[in-house]
Amino acid sequence: MYELKVVSRFAAAHQLKMVAKKCENLHGHNWRVEVYIAGKELNTAGVLMDFGEIKVHLSEIIDSLDHKFLNELDFFDDGNPSSENVARYIAETLQSKISTPGVGVSRVGVWESDDSCATYILP
Repeated sequence: MYELKVVSRFAAAHQLKMVAKKCENLHGHNWRVEVYIAGKELNTAGVLMDFGEIKVHLSEIIDSLDHKFLNELDFFDDGNPSSENVARYIAETLQSKISTPGVGVSRVGVWESDDSCATYILP
């Protein structure tokens, strides 16, 4: 099994509901995103997937989040824009953009601070 990792960043605000009182206040983070792509076979060029293609897809997703109030985005209508849900949003959206057979998103880690990270692992 091969796994690639691409890292990106964005800034955004959110307001969580029904968690610690401090987090229920409107606040922002400088988020760090780690995306992992996995597959068993390399292509004829000896790579799993071109890093440039991953970065283009990830950049499109990050642009939809950057400098936004996450609570206002349609994806989070049914729940909190928590780090866990942000990771799931990025993972599922990126997975839908990858068309390389046998290659897919394995996990996405979203850091809301230097010492707090949530990871979504695709089933």
